[in-house]
Amino acid sequence: MKASFRNFEYDLVWNRDYSISDQYVSLNTLSGRLHIPFEPKGMEHWLRAGGRFGTARLIRKNRKYYLHIPVTLEVENRNILNHIVGIDLGVNHLAVSFDDEGNTRFFSGRAVKEKRAKSLALRKRLQACGTKSAKRKLKKLREKETRYVTAVNHAVTKALISQYGAGTLFIIEDLTGIRTTTEHVRLKSRYVMVSWAFYQFREMLEYKAALSQSEVLAADPKYTSQSCPVCGNTTKANRNRKRHEFCCTVCGYRSNDDRTGAINIYRKGCNTLFAEAC
Repeated sequence: MKASFRNFEYDLVWNRDYSISDQYVSLNTLSGRLHIPFEPKGMEHWLRAGGRFGTARLIRKNRKYYLHIPVTLEVENRNILNHIVGIDLGVNHLAVSFDDEGNTRFFSGRAVKEKRAKSLALRKRLQACGTKSAKRKLKKLREKETRYVTAVNHAVTKALISQYGAGTLFIIEDLTGIRTTTEHVRLKSRYVMVSWAFYQFREMLEYKAALSQSEVLAADPKYTSQSCPVCGNTTKANRNRKRHEFCCTVCGYRSNDDRTGAINIYRKGCNTLFAEAC
């Protein structure tokens, strides 16, 4: 029986299976070498910066072919800090930043929540249908949502890097165990809490920070949303999740709960730097 493949993917080794010139991509195929013209606009930095090209992947999707090429660049380490920025990640606000000048920036998650709620409702209807057509639509829906999440994370991380420029230390929450933590979240909210790509956000921020001579530091997120940045009082009662407010039960300090989290993350990062310096 002749073998057949549903998903077309092919790994290409640099300088053996593929190479790149200023105007052509050379691919090794069973029918011989193919020289395919391409437009280098927007890729000049990667082609001329002396980076190392890794194993590429040729993918066929929707009757089109895509060549994904990984590039590794050596980045000079300049230990000069111009800014320190704490970033709180969440769902109500995808990201909230607090910097060393006391400025706060909110990246609203309302539009994302609404879009994903519609996708979830459509997903349930298709799953209940169970036909082959429904399964195909489910697959396309998953791919579309993945692209959307990636695009949003790209936009937010790019905005943060552009705002602060070179020599910035970004301090974010270490959300490595978020999936284990959110197992205790009620089922209705688990999809939104667990499925957002927080780790992807961190990876994007790290590589973009490296390109702009900046750094990313992961801090322990424990109690960042419950601690008062003024008096240090720490209790669950300080935070009103429904109203997205923080109000200290001791000193009365009041602010947005995500902003308070960003302030505490900023201070944790500063304390880590101070401890390392000593």
